Amino acid sequence: MSNFFLDSKKLNDLLRKCVLCPRQCKVNRLKGEKGFCQSGGKPVISSFNLHFGEEPPISGVRGSGTIFFTHCHLHCVFCQNYPISQLGHGQEISVVKLSQIMLKLQEEGACNINLVTPTHFVPQIIEAYYLASRKQLRIPLVYNCSGYESVETLKLLDGIIDVFMPDAKYSNNKMALKYSNSSNYWQVNKLALKEMFRQVGELKINEEGIAIRGLLVRHLVLPENIAGSQEILRFIAREISPNTYVSIMSQYHPAHLSYQFTELSRKISIKEYQKVLKIADKEGIHQGWRQEL
Repeated sequence: MSNFFLDSKKLNDLLRKCVLCPRQCKVNRLKGEKGFCQSGGKPVISSFNLHFGEEPPISGVRGSGTIFFTHCHLHCVFCQNYPISQLGHGQEISVVKLSQIMLKLQEEGACNINLVTPTHFVPQIIEAYYLASRKQLRIPLVYNCSGYESVETLKLLDGIIDVFMPDAKYSNNKMALKYSNSSNYWQVNKLALKEMFRQVGELKINEEGIAIRGLLVRHLVLPENIAGSQEILRFIAREISPNTYVSIMSQYHPAHLSYQFTELSRKISIKEYQKVLKIADKEGIHQGWRQEL
């Protein structure tokens, strides 16, 4: 919480000239101006609930206290949650209400507070966390994000976020631009992963099997090696840590605008997925989760 106490004015200043994400739109969100993500001055959420579909140390047996934030600063053509991320389905709430939601999820038995797509609401989340912590919020905070993050924004979260759970989507900026409208994803993602690791280190799991601190990276395997999986896994193993927990996901299926692209109009094959698993093994990445097709 130290960052909040040290400079709460800076949090509001970030909304007056928004530079929370790498797009650096510099719009005044407090006056209703909207940038790429279409977010205003108040948090907007689509839902909150106990979620049991995350990785085992995130969901546990009691469920992850998931808060789904509306809007996103990436526009992935294959987004499975596009009504929330791109169409803006959700409800605007106050910071006080957000803090109350955190406490309610804790009361319901959640093993953590799982902030899904939180980047564009970081100042509001910090303030809500401060309010909730004064009323005995004690469970870990999980930052569940796209991996397209500003290091300066991440530094505001140092000492607040317990578990970072970013995506590593692409190692090829041409692919990132074509499918997610981001021309510098890979450079940004690498710096973000390093900063997250600096803050929380390798994933630590308690005796109940729940993640209490650390980095967990998600990588979605895409058809035709669009993601550039080999370079991503090599980077994680060699420049973060081979002990990094990596969730190698096989659940890609066409959604949203995927059918406009022939290469994205199908699920991945068993062969494509197994190839990525072999790369992980070769790079010495053995911690994490693998799925069945």
